[in-house]
Amino acid sequence: MRIAYDSIAELARLAASETMTIGQLVLEEQAEQLGRTKEQLLAVLDEDLTVMEQAARRGGRKDVHSHSGLTGGDGWRMSQYAQAGQTLSGPLAASAMAIAISVAEYNAAMGRIVASPTAGSCGILPGAVLVMMEQRGTSRQQACEALAAAGGIGLVLAQQASIAGAEGGCQAECGSAAAMAAAALVELNGGTPEMAANAAAMAIKNQLGLVCDPVAGLVEVPCIKRNAGGVMCALCAADMALAGIRSVIPVDEVVGAMREVGESLPCSLRETAQGGLAATPTGQALARKIFGAD
Repeated sequence: MRIAYDSIAELARLAASETMTIGQLVLEEQAEQLGRTKEQLLAVLDEDLTVMEQAARRGGRKDVHSHSGLTGGDGWRMSQYAQAGQTLSGPLAASAMAIAISVAEYNAAMGRIVASPTAGSCGILPGAVLVMMEQRGTSRQQACEALAAAGGIGLVLAQQASIAGAEGGCQAECGSAAAMAAAALVELNGGTPEMAANAAAMAIKNQLGLVCDPVAGLVEVPCIKRNAGGVMCALCAADMALAGIRSVIPVDEVVGAMREVGESLPCSLRETAQGGLAATPTGQALARKIFGAD
């Protein structure tokens, strides 16, 4: 899709100059481009939000398991742990992790999710946005505008780098999702467009170089737990940005570095299941167990 901006810095600058959030600017720009009203686009985003809520709820059941048998039930375990009130990271972060794991497990169990930006990273943005609705009173409209902001960031990342693990490693999937979620969190907490851009930069920096090494070639191990790590990265980056911390390396230079790092990764670390955790003795044994000795 054609966009009116080709960098995150430009997106933040345009939003600030119009006294808008990034999400509001993206909605205005997309409405004009698509010949639709802002309200129509918000309705579409509300449908996406509903799918995210359903995935979090259904994926958080104790009896949810993938067809391979590799994963399932961890979203429920994390939720129970969060509700017990003894977490190290605090109730909001623990609940965000529970949502992220639940959505990713629902994807592995062939449930319906929103690829945000991909299926392999589908739990990170819901973990960030839904926990704000649950624990901070974020309204549905605010959540939908935050999803629009995340979408604007994602469009630039897809255009200027990559959102595909097979092309750029897991940094392109979970890293991009963390950046999108970090920007959304900043907006939901009253931060400026510049803060949102800095949050996106810091989220990518903290996932830079992350390889894509799915055990048995399935989007389960280690992908699901990386969704939990990704939402924590987003929370960390958003908090730093809201504190006034800036990325020393400008956000679009960070995006360029992500592209270069992705291009430098060997084939074995780009979703081929030939390296990393997939190549460990346990990873190989699991692949044989699922698909046979050949």
